This record gives sequence, structure tokens and C-alpha cells, in this order.
Amino acid sequence: MDQNKLLKLSSITKKVCVALLGLFLLLFLLVHASANLCILRNDGGTWYTDFCHFFGTNYVVKVFEIVLLACILFHICLTIYLQICNWASRPVRYHHASKTKTHTGSKLMIWTGILIIAFLALHFCNFYFVKLGLCEGSYMVKTEELQKEMMTFGESEKAQNAQAVFHAQSIQSEEEAQAFIEGLKQRTDLTSEEQDALDYINFSDVVMAINPDGKFIHNLTAEQRDAVDSCIPDIVEPDFYYMARDLFHNPLYCLIYIFCFVVLWFHMRHAFASAFQTMGWNNYKYSCAIEVIAICYATLICLMFTAVPIGVLIAA
Repeated sequence: MDQNKLLKLSSITKKVCVALLGLFLLLFLLVHASANLCILRNDGGTWYTDFCHFFGTNYVVKVFEIVLLACILFHICLTIYLQICNWASRPVRYHHASKTKTHTGSKLMIWTGILIIAFLALHFCNFYFVKLGLCEGSYMVKTEELQKEMMTFGESEKAQNAQAVFHAQSIQSEEEAQAFIEGLKQRTDLTSEEQDALDYINFSDVVMAINPDGKFIHNLTAEQRDAVDSCIPDIVEPDFYYMARDLFHNPLYCLIYIFCFVVLWFHMRHAFASAFQTMGWNNYKYSCAIEVIAICYATLICLMFTAVPIGVLIAA
């Protein structure tokens, strides 16, 4: 008897954890959706870039990011485990359809959840994995940081090695200088001084090509990022503003994105009300109000998210 009570308590505890994690993630979605709306501002991405820069460099936010990822993973694992336990408890289906009024959203939760996991994988490949360096993307650097580092870079050992390599060459014309540079780029047996010279050349090309007329220099390629990193590490960040707008200029991606948030609407609409019921915060007096709030909240979140790709696509 005690063991049965313990098992029952364990199951309830897991459901409570799922509910609390779900409510936390629902709140986070509101913050995420609000930030995404900044993409639609006609300011060249200033607001959204500042937001991403703050979230990418603030150490408190970095800790929160780890907590958030842990919550997502824990929520996914717990819900899948509980669903498997539910299926295992009745391996043989009923001969007749159940007459209980199980909400359609409840029956679809596991399937909408699986679709959401697939979308998260796509979303992480397009954005978060770029931040981790696992996928290529577009990059940016803060103008003030680049200019500050450039002032001291000329005194570095790498810059001095590069200058020594150039001074050792008997170059009489710009054509000879260009031929020497191309020769360095094609060689695979460079000395450390020659590699420093090549890094310096690539870095100089990036600095000469960019036009720092704002707080951030946007849309650097992976090659330009590597060139800056080779000389001044840890100042280049993913350019989420340009990556997002580039993706949302693709009608097919927009359709996939909108479809995923339609799926998320069904998931959130049931999850919101279900969490209140699991926590014991629901009763017959205001169950209807909770249902209405769930529908309104899910609709608000999904409209905020889908407004961004639609707005970018229309403005293209």
C-alpha cells in the first residue's frame, strides 16, 4: 500500500514538474515574441541588435540561458516519459470508444509536442547553433570595440611579424604586392611569421571593406569573421537580425514557420489550462475563464511570432 502511494506521489510530482516548467516556458515565449517584434522596426535593426548583444554578453543572462535550455530538455523528457507510461499502462485498447469527455487538445499533446521538437531543432540550427559555432551564419561586430582593438593591434607581435615579412620583400609595384599576397594565400607551408602576415592581410581587407557608420558593423561572412577573429578574438557575434530577415525573405520558410506556430497554438491552448488543473488552481467556478484566458494567451503569442515573417515578407 505504501509502495502504491509512493508510486502515485511520484507520478503526481512529475506532472506538477511538467506543469510548472510549461508555465515558465509560456512566460518565456512572451518575452521572446516581444523581442522578435523589434525586427519589424524601421531602424536598421538597432533595437533588435542591442537586445541580442545584451543577451549574448551579459553573464546573468548566460546563466539564465543554461537554465532555460535545461527546463526545455527536462520538460520534453518528462512529458515523453509520462506519455510512454500512460501507453504502457493499457497495452490493449478499449473495444469501444471511451465515453469520457477527454479534450481533443489532450489527445494531441504528444503529437503537437513532437512537431514542436522538430521545429526547435530547425530553429536551433538557424540561430542558436550559429552562436555555438556549430553552424555557419552571418556575423557582426560592435564598432566601438573594433576601433578600440585596432588602435592597439598595430603594436602586437602578430602585426610586427606581418610588417617584417613585407619589409623583407623587394616589391616595386602594387601588382607585385598583389601577386605576393595571392601567393601567400595559396601556400600551405607558411612559417608562423608568414601566417601572421596572411592573417594581417585578411584582417586589413575586412577593415577596408566595412563602413562603420553605426553602433554595429553588420552582415560579416564566415570568412570575414575568421579574419577578424584571427587578429582580434572574441569581439565578433552572430548577426541574428540579418539572419532572421534573410530567412523570412524565403516564402517557403515563412510557411513552415507559420505552420509551426499554428501547431504551437493547439499545444499552448491546452497546456495553459492543463497546468492550472494539475496545480489545483482550477475549479468549476472559473474553469471557463481559464479556458478563455488560455485561448487568448495562445492566440496573442502566436500572432506576435507570425507577424514578423509576414511583415518582413510583405516589406521585401
